[in-house]
Amino acid sequence: MEPITLLLAAIGIAAGYGASNVVTRRKIGSAEAAAQKELTKAKKEAAETAKKAQEEASRIAEQARRDEQKRRSEIKDIEQRLLNREESLDKKLDELDKRAENMRRSEDEVEGLKNEIRDIRVKQQDKLEKIAKLTKADAAEKLMAMTERDIRGDLVNLIAKMQNEAREEAEEKAGHIIVAAMERMAGEVTAERTVTAVKLEDEEMKGRIIGKEGRNIQALQRATGVDIMVDDTPGMIILSSFDPVRREVARQALEMLLKDGRVHPGRIEEVVDKAQKQVMKDVMRAGEDAAREVGIIGVPKELLQLLGELKYRTSYGQNVLKHSTEMAHLAGVIAEMIGADVKTSKYAALMHDVGKALTHKMEGKHHHISAEMLRKYGAPEGVAHAAEAHHDDIEATTVEALVVRVVDAISAARPGARNISAENFVERMKDLENTALSFDGIEKAYAISAGREVRVFVYPQKVDDLQAIKLSRDIATKIESTMQYPGTIKVNVIRETRAVEFAK
Repeated sequence: MEPITLLLAAIGIAAGYGASNVVTRRKIGSAEAAAQKELTKAKKEAAETAKKAQEEASRIAEQARRDEQKRRSEIKDIEQRLLNREESLDKKLDELDKRAENMRRSEDEVEGLKNEIRDIRVKQQDKLEKIAKLTKADAAEKLMAMTERDIRGDLVNLIAKMQNEAREEAEEKAGHIIVAAMERMAGEVTAERTVTAVKLEDEEMKGRIIGKEGRNIQALQRATGVDIMVDDTPGMIILSSFDPVRREVARQALEMLLKDGRVHPGRIEEVVDKAQKQVMKDVMRAGEDAAREVGIIGVPKELLQLLGELKYRTSYGQNVLKHSTEMAHLAGVIAEMIGADVKTSKYAALMHDVGKALTHKMEGKHHHISAEMLRKYGAPEGVAHAAEAHHDDIEATTVEALVVRVVDAISAARPGARNISAENFVERMKDLENTALSFDGIEKAYAISAGREVRVFVYPQKVDDLQAIKLSRDIATKIESTMQYPGTIKVNVIRETRAVEFAK
């Protein structure tokens, strides 16, 4: 490159730099002027704002001062009013003190007057005692003695008259109540018997019932414990037993056999078992029906079971369940007439003899057993006591217990209601069976043929053939030594061994 060219370039650069510095200094000077202007403006605005703030603070301070003066004035007024009220209260307290003082003075005056009156009365009493020559206590005692002497005879006569009238009225009213109850409950009298007749549609069925060599009838008698008489009455089979439950089981079993037509020892045992279960259902139904008939609800199932068993129990020939329901109706009528608890009276009358369903299982009198069962299964204590007290060995402490005792006598005393000879016969049959059952190894025992035979079934695992022979002799000896009976009694000990297996 040529030297001239380089020189020109250097001169150009130098000129540009100088111009740039001039422009820059001008811009800086303009900015400083603008900043100074803005600073002056800001200072002016700040001074104005401070002035306004100072004025506002002065105004607020003045307002606060005025409010403070106003509050002080109000407080001063309140204090003045309180002072005035306090002065008023002081004046009222002074007045009350004066009134209290006056009242104390009045009370002292009244007490003084009372003392004066008391002294006057004492002086008068002393003068009267000196005049009458008697003290106050002696005068009162003498007056009472004179009055008692004057009216004693009249009182004794009046009391005797009232007692006689009450006794006559009570007897007459009791008679009316009992007669009215008996008229409203004129139930039928049904005597329980010891035989049941089963009607035959075909006379040829007797041969099936008897079976070959009498095996069928013997199996039926052995399973039920009932005497079966086939040839005595045409068209009838007679079942004889003192136990109504056994007769009912035998009747139902016999009717099932006659209806089915298949009669053999195996079938007989099956049908008897079914009949026993059906009788238990009938027992429960009978108890429920009896409770429903007399209007007693909420009776536990265990008590209903015992009540239903009374359907097959008799007392002196009288059906115990019918006797109990009749008593419940009578108890309700009488309890309503005399104002006793109707529900308790009916409940106790209905359940008073449930112990008779257990007398062959539990020791004790039937009315004690009845009360024990009622308490055990949650019956009210009033019901249990009334049931237990229907005989004379327990004192009747409630009206309901007396009602039950009365209706028991009414139901039992009606003409034809009870048969003493039948009851004695049943008791003798039970004693005969219990004598046999008192020995070990015996499964069951039946008194049949009107007590002329005792049929005893033993467990073959516990009693062998030789022991069976000895057992029959021991039972006969005990019967001879403990019981009284006409004629002779046959003791028949039966030992039967069975082996059963099924082919599958």
